[in-house]
Amino acid sequence: MVEEGERKPVLEMVQAAGTDGNCVTFVLYDEDHTLGNSLRYMIMKNPEVEFCGYSITHPSESKINFRIQTKGGLPAVEPFRQGLNELMDVCQHVLNKFEASIKNYKDQKQVEME
Repeated sequence: MVEEGERKPVLEMVQAAGTDGNCVTFVLYDEDHTLGNSLRYMIMKNPEVEFCGYSITHPSESKINFRIQTKGGLPAVEPFRQGLNELMDVCQHVLNKFEASIKNYKDQKQVEME
């Protein structure tokens, strides 16, 4: 339990004893299916990833367990980091297109009103 004034963790790495870094569970706090499913999709595109999945621990808890297992010696942290970066790029692209469309719409309305 988090004491008052303490910062709540955002991300935790859980690794089973005796395993190397190619199989890791990441615990993401204050997240749900929105991030879990889209991040899983991005990570599974990596051919070095053998398994990637997530689960919601309980509906009353807002955290997900996100597990990645890689082939060979690639640490699981790498596709996790890469997946997050690629997902941010996709979200930024969608936001840029959305904002450009809004600007275009407003500009057309302004021309019509003149």
